[in-house]
Amino acid sequence: MIFNTLNSAVPSDGIVLFDGSTLDGWTKMDGAPVDWTIDEGAIRVNPGSGDIHTTKLFGDHFLHLEFRLSSMPDAKGQAKSNSGVFIQGRYEVQVLDSSGWGTPGFADCGAIYDQYAPLVNACKPAMEWQTYDIVFRAPRCEGKVVKEQARFTVFHNGTLIHNNIQVGGPTGAPSDLNVQLPGHLRLQDHGNIVWYRNIWIVELPKEGSNTYSPR
Repeated sequence: MIFNTLNSAVPSDGIVLFDGSTLDGWTKMDGAPVDWTIDEGAIRVNPGSGDIHTTKLFGDHFLHLEFRLSSMPDAKGQAKSNSGVFIQGRYEVQVLDSSGWGTPGFADCGAIYDQYAPLVNACKPAMEWQTYDIVFRAPRCEGKVVKEQARFTVFHNGTLIHNNIQVGGPTGAPSDLNVQLPGHLRLQDHGNIVWYRNIWIVELPKEGSNTYSPR
């Protein structure tokens, strides 16, 4: 299954997180103003400046995000245009230049970091714009007790790479461990230049109706 969502328009019920013009609604992890750069309608990581995150918090949602990897032909492994998209600040979908590599691992582009490798390697070459389309189902909790862990369905460049997987809990370096609460979207500064653009979310209802009312 492959479909193209590059440059997709924000739906009527979408929440725009970055439209190419302003970083209002984003902050550094310590609450300071963001000092990443807006570069031709995209956010460019400022290496060494630290991660950034939205001030809005989200539960169940659909995320669309586009990213571009810098060309680092001499770099190897995790040093090759590394970044990450942290859903709720707790679950990292890896961003990495693993284009052309063989069977992908659980630290390659599209992985749920250190937990699930993508089903296939859908990574494009560096300097080409790519898409993540992520359906996220937050953990189901009773108080602070987790009854069911978070679930992910992920499309990378229109290819299904995670099919309703249930994670084992937060990945490494989470913003917090309060999984019973909504969380922010966080973008990682891993010391490499990566660009992000066209970021929007559609919030999803936690559950549907449990009644049948024929019309």
